[in-house]
Amino acid sequence: MEPRERDRILENWNDERNSALLYETLSHIEKDKRIAEIYLRMVGVELRHAEKWETELREGGESIPEFQPVFRTRLMILMAKWFGPSAILSGMQSMERAGSSTYSQQPDARGMVADEKSHAFLIGQIVGSMRGGFEGGTLALLEGRHRASGGNALRAGVLGANDGLVSNLSLVMGVAGAALSGRSILITGIAGLLAGACSMALGEWLSVQSSRELYAHQIGIETDEIESHPQEEAEELALIYEARGLKPEQAKTLAGQIMANQEYAIQTLAREELGINPDELGGSAWEAAFTSFGLFAVGAIIPVLPFIFSSGITAVLLSVGLSAVGLFILGATISTFTGRSPVYSGLRMVIFSLVAAAITFGIGSLIGANLGG
Repeated sequence: MEPRERDRILENWNDERNSALLYETLSHIEKDKRIAEIYLRMVGVELRHAEKWETELREGGESIPEFQPVFRTRLMILMAKWFGPSAILSGMQSMERAGSSTYSQQPDARGMVADEKSHAFLIGQIVGSMRGGFEGGTLALLEGRHRASGGNALRAGVLGANDGLVSNLSLVMGVAGAALSGRSILITGIAGLLAGACSMALGEWLSVQSSRELYAHQIGIETDEIESHPQEEAEELALIYEARGLKPEQAKTLAGQIMANQEYAIQTLAREELGINPDELGGSAWEAAFTSFGLFAVGAIIPVLPFIFSSGITAVLLSVGLSAVGLFILGATISTFTGRSPVYSGLRMVIFSLVAAAITFGIGSLIGANLGG
């Protein structure tokens, strides 16, 4: 076995053993028996992963070293014992997410990605239970996380328009400061609008399309796992429902019913373990691109409008005034997501953006004066 390959497998094995030790510790100090049982089952999954890496090492003629917890694990164990499980759960969730990301890059480990994502999700559910408790109706518990897609779309729209307005206002003020003609400023503003909108659209298309391809790949892995290890997948699904508050017997029964229909099982596990809606896969890349183009353009056209029918200092002042009104409206709208006062958010947006525009105007004036001289 090549040294680099041996080191990679040893690192994976060590990570799994450290995770197993942490979950085992949590199972001993957790007062809620249901959660303690979940931790114990997670120990089993981590040890099963470690056994896979041990097998690869033995088949490659390598010996298995004696396991020694790393310093981070020892520290987290002490923190959990002193301050309770909640002190380390966020760190463990980050570890699981990092593990799923690392494994997704290793062909012989991709079958474990779903387990790592599932563990990160389970920890999130446990953290949520500590804040709000496990009580509640079964149906409510099974509904999962509510996604405010409409709110997210509105937020993205507001921010997209804001990007267009702020960037093009700074561009227009920069060339205006250089004392260019009104026609030149208009052409520059329109060019900035088109360039920025196209860049936003391309970036959004690539982002969404890449996400769709990743989601499709993950669902494919999940499908293979269901076909090759249906019992293990049923156990993972039961763990998720236990973390949401169902009794172990109810969770197992529900998981068994879901796994009885393979197509439904794939859809359910994609949603519950991976957080993916298989019917959407993150939405349409083209729709996202056109939406981003349009929203950016709406914001970017505002500082350009006065130069269509005016010029000189009048057009500059009108551009600043219209932009200030637009910025205030956008800032006030953003306050619905931040909880801040609409007036505070609107004025903050106006002040910061106008300062940026003033800086670019000043830089443009210096450049124009030097070039003219």
